[in-house]
Amino acid sequence: MTNFHIRKATPEDAQTIYDLIYKLAVYEKLENEVVTTPDELREQIFEKKYAEVIIAEEDEKPVGFALYFHNFSTFVGKPGIYLEDLFVEPETRGKGYGKALLVELAR
Repeated sequence: MTNFHIRKATPEDAQTIYDLIYKLAVYEKLENEVVTTPDELREQIFEKKYAEVIIAEEDEKPVGFALYFHNFSTFVGKPGIYLEDLFVEPETRGKGYGKALLVELAR
């Protein structure tokens, strides 16, 4: 995994997050169901803080993401996270990037 890193998304990444969500939808053959916009993502994720995103980059180019939010287990009495989406570009799969995103979330 040379030139690979994971970083927390910022409001300036709204278009990148949208693009990755759209690519996930295409992969799932659900692109007609994507109705959000980069502006709406910026508001919901970064202003209202309903979710968080980490972005995987290879050679400074986004190649994957994980979108998650915090939850709370009433039975366990502890907080946790819910992973909504994890996506790695098909051309960069097999390099351990998906696992690296999961490891980062586990931290």
